[in-house]
Amino acid sequence: MCKLKRFFVLAGLVLFAAAKGLAQTPAFTYTQFMDNLTPLNPAASLLDKAGSVSSLARKQWVGIDGAPTTYLLNANLPFADINGAAGLIIFNDNFAVEHQTEVNAYFAKAIQLGEIDFLAVSLNAGLRNYTAYFSQLDSNDPEFKTDVRQDKPNIGFGVMYYTDTYYIGLSAPELTITSLGTASIQNNNNFVNHYYLAGAFISGAPDDDIKLKPAFLVSYAKGTKTTADISGTIILKDVFGIGFDYRTSNQAAGIMTINVDSFHIGYSYQFNVASSDLGGFNIPTHEVTITYRFGPGAATPKLL
Repeated sequence: MCKLKRFFVLAGLVLFAAAKGLAQTPAFTYTQFMDNLTPLNPAASLLDKAGSVSSLARKQWVGIDGAPTTYLLNANLPFADINGAAGLIIFNDNFAVEHQTEVNAYFAKAIQLGEIDFLAVSLNAGLRNYTAYFSQLDSNDPEFKTDVRQDKPNIGFGVMYYTDTYYIGLSAPELTITSLGTASIQNNNNFVNHYYLAGAFISGAPDDDIKLKPAFLVSYAKGTKTTADISGTIILKDVFGIGFDYRTSNQAAGIMTINVDSFHIGYSYQFNVASSDLGGFNIPTHEVTITYRFGPGAATPKLL
């Protein structure tokens, strides 16, 4: 109970600070961060002792041509003998005529502080490509006659403190040295420095049939204010999960997950909850995740 109390006190303080800096244009996030935080903080790869390959597809504003579509793929290979892990993260984001592709390799290492306490750090580096086909908008308009293609290096880091029941981590996985992108896609928030603070707690003993997993994610991008996600998931027999997520930009989501053998499958349905949207025009966001775990530890479901 002391661990749970400390976690909620810290989470409450962090989320209160985030709410004070509310903005409508957050850093890039995805709804099911609590089940795969590695793309936002590669140090989280050390939470799982098994190897894994995870994919995510996120479709916003369903029914509108050119609406934002995001794909994520990350692969992780642990090195248990040195408390380390290495992997690859591939990110692709499309919005109308604008496209961003990013590839990062990372390495994470943990040191043991106590019987069950660890401190992990990670470094990642890669390349970011931005393309905007402005000529497809209006080839006769001189403002849009030239397409834009840019490549920029990317570096990042992550820090995480974790035990067998909870974690809290801070990361900056996207630190572009120079600016990337010149168009208006979400105020260019995908092309600037991103910062994340995340935490989660898993309640109950390992053999309990019902577990509760609260989690939070605070995200900030340079030039914008802060947003926060608050989520809670009920896990039944380590197989089926049902949860809810609230984002301080007036969005909420229902989440369902299932663990079958070495596979984790998740689906979320995100919608607006602003008073102006209730009973009116509301365009949802769908998100699907699939993870395959292999090697030692794959038989035990990943809960944190």
